[in-house]
Amino acid sequence: MSTVLSPIPNVAGTPAAASDTHVEAPTGAPSKRSRIVSVDALRGFVMLLMLVDHTRELFYYPMQVSDPMALPATPPTLFFTRLTAHLCAPVFVLLTGLAASLYADSRGGDAGGGRTAASSFLLKRGLFLVALEVTVVNFAWSFDPTPAIVYLQVIWVIGLAMIALAALVHLPRIAVLVLGLAIVLGHNLLDPITFTPDQPGYVAWSMLHDRGFIDLPFGARARTSYPLLPWIGVIALGWSIGPWFARQVDQDVRRRRLVVTGAAALALFAVLRAINGYGEPLPWQAGATPLATVMSVLNLTKYPPSADFILLTLGIGLLLLAAFERTSVRLNGVLVVFGSAPLFFYILHLYLLHGVNHLTGAVTGGATKGLVSVPNVASIWLVAAAAAVPCWFACRWFGRFKRTHTGWWWQYL
Repeated sequence: MSTVLSPIPNVAGTPAAASDTHVEAPTGAPSKRSRIVSVDALRGFVMLLMLVDHTRELFYYPMQVSDPMALPATPPTLFFTRLTAHLCAPVFVLLTGLAASLYADSRGGDAGGGRTAASSFLLKRGLFLVALEVTVVNFAWSFDPTPAIVYLQVIWVIGLAMIALAALVHLPRIAVLVLGLAIVLGHNLLDPITFTPDQPGYVAWSMLHDRGFIDLPFGARARTSYPLLPWIGVIALGWSIGPWFARQVDQDVRRRRLVVTGAAALALFAVLRAINGYGEPLPWQAGATPLATVMSVLNLTKYPPSADFILLTLGIGLLLLAAFERTSVRLNGVLVVFGSAPLFFYILHLYLLHGVNHLTGAVTGGATKGLVSVPNVASIWLVAAAAAVPCWFACRWFGRFKRTHTGWWWQYL
């Protein structure tokens, strides 16, 4: 899931430079914009949370969770492990929009054809990601070259959101902001609209708003795990905050804007959740204990993401982005390695986790439905931590490789 998928070319220096807000392009590449360390650090942080969640899916098979999670059947440790992963997709998509804005600036801005360049790149990159989802990514999850069900998940929806943003970037930025807010805050008004598989609008609505199965040729089906519409709103908001990261904007001013906006999103989430009406299809209920009540309040719908879900996750994400503007060189340096090679990491970690699981099952003979399971939630975090180590070294190698290979095709990885 980049900006599993940042469209900005990787021109960062080494992670040791991570204390600076901007990492300068190397000598000889003055036309390329420097990367912004806090953005890469935040992306790297949520990618590690994604690694934990995918470890849960592949190594804790007997205890899969529903959406929203089934309470009280879900233990608190599993609930909060899954809850942390809710940050991933909204932050990825927001940063994709932000990265697109920075890409436009690096290509001359509004006056120099930057929007046209960004639109072209977003369109091509979006199509590439859609193709990647139905081939490389689906195979990573199933290890089946001819699956009965093709899952259209986060890479697919980011690709389609990028294609949508390719059109939106030609609008005034304020119009994109208003549209993004309207979609994020208003799409739950569409919840009562449903289609049955035999109705003409079913396929389009399954792609836009309601998860569903779409019949494909040769008896296969596609599962729209990530309906598109809310994510168009999120990527539009990311594009809208791009000017906050312009070079002429003081870092303290940017941090203040991020904190105020993040706090406002969390405040609106609190108001809507307290009203317990609009914003989340699943009302919360008072539980037998304070912890049970908190879990009910935080148990939000991700597919598609409710307004409350987006407000909570983006509010936290913006506060984290502000925090990463001032975190230590050492911490940022570690996270930037992941965050500056997001798509490479995404593909790598899926094949690593799935491959190791199958290999373990073959050696021990302890697989259930082809997968080996760990005994508890703590083991999920341990396996994820172990997997992060080789991924970090691989991402560091790949980042260095990209900096010394300038072919246009490397932009897509």
